[in-house]
Amino acid sequence: MAKQRGIIKLEGTIGDITFYKSQDGFLAKGKGGIPKDRIENDPNFARTRENGAEFGNAGKAGKTLRTSFRGLLQNASDNRMVGRLASKMVEVVQADATNPRGLRNVIDGEAELLEGFDFNKNGKLGRTLYAPYTAAIDRVTGALTVDIPSFVPANMVAAPGGTSHFKIISGGAEIDFENETFVVDTNETAILPWDNTATAVINLANIVTANSTHPLFLALGIEFYQEVNGIKYPLKNGAFNALNLVKVSGI
Repeated sequence: MAKQRGIIKLEGTIGDITFYKSQDGFLAKGKGGIPKDRIENDPNFARTRENGAEFGNAGKAGKTLRTSFRGLLQNASDNRMVGRLASKMVEVVQADATNPRGLRNVIDGEAELLEGFDFNKNGKLGRTLYAPYTAAIDRVTGALTVDIPSFVPANMVAAPGGTSHFKIISGGAEIDFENETFVVDTNETAILPWDNTATAVINLANIVTANSTHPLFLALGIEFYQEVNGIKYPLKNGAFNALNLVKVSGI
């Protein structure tokens, strides 16, 4: 593809050239490619079909994970998160050492590779929340927990300009990737002042199915607010909010 330059930007198709607008600006691409029926049937494209099947598995798994945390992601994600997560899911699928190429999947892959994934590249948890915390997953009880000792917000939270308050959020998800279903439980603190007064000890518990045989995911995040005339408004539409997969337990 090529970038459009000049004062007049085009959108649409002229001859074999398609002009369009994307996140990377105004682009142009030529018509071409291999016929679909050849890719689907030609033995020379067996590897292509296998790769396509695995990309499809990764894409569906990423969508299921995103959907499970949708309530939290509405306030903490960037505009390229879907693609970044899909790429990470491909790594999970390719780590499957059980099934042959084309049949590798998330269930038999290494879901733990998703641990540490930030849903918002503009507000990474590791650069926002410096207070020490303990994240744990107990498969027997189905409890996914985060424990944070008392801390001074002004010292341990790197808040964006205009912040007056914040809150800590968490979510636990049990995901059946094969059937594209999930069980999710979320929790949060009260909205706390961002100042020099130490917080109380924070304990957030998210409960899913006990003795689950599905992958479990624990997310931890932080949201920022600005108080105006006694009302606390989300700061800049959540552009700096963080959400991270702090703990993952595969099958």
